[in-house]
Amino acid sequence: MTFLEKNIVVGPFQCNCRLLMCPVTGDAALIDPGDEAAKILAALAKAEIRGEGGKVLKPRLRWLLHTHAHLDHIGGTRGVVEGMAKEGSARNSDSSASVGADAPPVIALHKDDEFIYRKLKEQGQMFGMKYDDPLPVGKFLEHGERLELGKLKLEIIHTPGHSPGSLGIRLHEDSALGAPETVFSGDTLFQGSVGRTDLWGADGDLMFKMIRERLFTLDGDTRVCPGHGPSSTVGREKTGNPFFQ
Repeated sequence: MTFLEKNIVVGPFQCNCRLLMCPVTGDAALIDPGDEAAKILAALAKAEIRGEGGKVLKPRLRWLLHTHAHLDHIGGTRGVVEGMAKEGSARNSDSSASVGADAPPVIALHKDDEFIYRKLKEQGQMFGMKYDDPLPVGKFLEHGERLELGKLKLEIIHTPGHSPGSLGIRLHEDSALGAPETVFSGDTLFQGSVGRTDLWGADGDLMFKMIRERLFTLDGDTRVCPGHGPSSTVGREKTGNPFFQ
């Protein structure tokens, strides 16, 4: 069995929205549903894994995880939740096995970005984009916190700098599930670049410190999957990223 990871590129800012799904339970998470909720819902509807005994599992969406609260990473969140409620999308094919099948996924981010999250409408006005008020946050994530996504293991790495509540989401390696060691780095670390620090609440010195102390200390083979653009590895960025030379 191999876990499902799908990248759904959304919106005018081309945000990488990641779908993760456990091949044992079907439990799933979206990381940074930043825009185009209909596109995300369509991808959820098509996603499936063939599990034990050949059973086809559809994603049971448990989490909407946000690496930070800028509009291009949260703009589709409300639409995904409301679309699921309306259409009954992203449920296990055996709905009787779905715990709380009608429960919406939990919206989660770091508390230090709550202020930015609540200002979604104002963020949109800066770009001539219209948004409804965001839905309430269901859980505030903390540094070092571990989440279980079925059999997949996730860990929160707080990396303030690009925004006060920026964080990375670490997927722990699990060879039995085909899951490689990965960090979803949001807009903190990119292939060959780093996040902007000219936005509200940003702190460039702190961002570089967090990258060095909390991301570059991961194993060199760890995949770096950023919020925009192509993926890399920790080792490649430590040695080749021009911002650290």
